[in-house]
Amino acid sequence: MSDMIFSTHPLHPDVTAELATLGKLMIASEPSPAAILRESAGASIIVVRAPIPSEIFSREKTLKAAVRHGAGLDMIPLDAATEAGVLVANVPGVNAVTVAEHCIWSSLALLRRYPCVSADLRSAGWGVARAHSDHGRELSGRTIGIVGMGNVGTAVCRIAHAGFGMKVLAVTSRREALPEGAAPVDLAHALAHSDVVVLACPLNDKTRGMIGAGELALMQSGAVLVNVARGPVVVEQALVEALQSGAIGGAVLDVFDRQPLPGDHPFLSMRNVILTPHMAGITEESMLRMGQGVVMETRRVLSGEKPLNFCNPAAWRNYCARFDVRN
Repeated sequence: MSDMIFSTHPLHPDVTAELATLGKLMIASEPSPAAILRESAGASIIVVRAPIPSEIFSREKTLKAAVRHGAGLDMIPLDAATEAGVLVANVPGVNAVTVAEHCIWSSLALLRRYPCVSADLRSAGWGVARAHSDHGRELSGRTIGIVGMGNVGTAVCRIAHAGFGMKVLAVTSRREALPEGAAPVDLAHALAHSDVVVLACPLNDKTRGMIGAGELALMQSGAVLVNVARGPVVVEQALVEALQSGAIGGAVLDVFDRQPLPGDHPFLSMRNVILTPHMAGITEESMLRMGQGVVMETRRVLSGEKPLNFCNPAAWRNYCARFDVRN
């Protein structure tokens, strides 16, 4: 009997075709916890693009691995997977340039007041829209603060420094590995001295709620906050208040406390905010690259090998015992 490969979302057509050669591919009817819990029964591999209920790992006796279609692991309950002897793999770095481009174009758009220009051109006419240009600002030569210098932060640094001549202030615990053009600083310094602040850090106990009212108060009045990390890195109500009061110039938000974003959320009515539905890392090209990484890891696991990007190596002993694999 062929292995069942269950995906929480549809995948790139080329990836779908490749996975179908490795087993029976099933796509969730919707990416909700209830549908994922119900429809993943019998899976050998779960391709993860939505949060996975932890009870799946103890329930599924044939489940070998959860493979993240991307880099962030917050959608996978790692402790539950490890205890159950389920391998977890991810595909790091392949959408870094995609997210970095999103950070740059959206920052440019906000500095040039694109939300106001676009809305007013449609509703109030040419002259009203064009008047916003008098207050537009250029990105070139400004200072960008990047919080988190992993693959995404490094890609943002490269584009900002080499492409726009920006001064880069980097907030990272790995100061010895900074790319050219990045100056290591602490968070308070980056917030106080940056025209654009990009949050590109993982969500963990240290970063949850890291940007609150006190941190936002350190930012310059015209500064832009870009969050392509995770929603809970920012205290959302504090950000709402800072934007409403004009304490900061604007925000670019791809992630939120609640996703999808509620229809009555204050962000939706703000003209100094650019909103996107958690899509900073998604393009046709990045979907193909991420999917190819998923295919590679799925093929390795189904062949009895360890994943190349093995995120919970402590699960290996239990995995070997479950599937009678020799170390």
